[in-house]
Amino acid sequence: MVKKQAVLDDVFALYTAGCCYSSGIDGYPRDHVKAVELWHRAGELGNPWAFNYLGRAYRLGEGVDVDWEKGVHYCELAAVMGDPYARCNLGNIEERAGNIDRALKHFMIAAKDGCAESLDHIKDLYSCGDVTKDDYSTALRAYQEYIGEIKSEKRDKAAILRKKRYY
Repeated sequence: MVKKQAVLDDVFALYTAGCCYSSGIDGYPRDHVKAVELWHRAGELGNPWAFNYLGRAYRLGEGVDVDWEKGVHYCELAAVMGDPYARCNLGNIEERAGNIDRALKHFMIAAKDGCAESLDHIKDLYSCGDVTKDDYSTALRAYQEYIGEIKSEKRDKAAILRKKRYY
């Protein structure tokens, strides 16, 4: 079904097929080149997750030559399009570069948009003395507010089934 939908330029199907090719799952052969091609098409059609994965592919050289600048570019596109995990990735990139203030800004935006992983990064920065307790508290409140807005019984059950502590 995904292959049929991808042929019709269904954005989510293109993204999903790219993930399947990248991992070699669900009957797809592992093919990073094909994954990059599909993510590029899905991103052009407006899927921010596809651009985030495309950025990762360029940063790691999966299916393409390593190109750090292109990788960051696609991650930035995904973040601007609203992918909180891409925003968190930008925070990681800035943190590794030693730009803690910029990293914190990215992590805060990601937390406000529901990325639990960003809270862990802010907590780690706090443990190292790089940010304040108030920074972590602000991020936690923003994350909890987001979760409160999307909370539902079905999401709670799904989180339990996935054995995740977050949505």
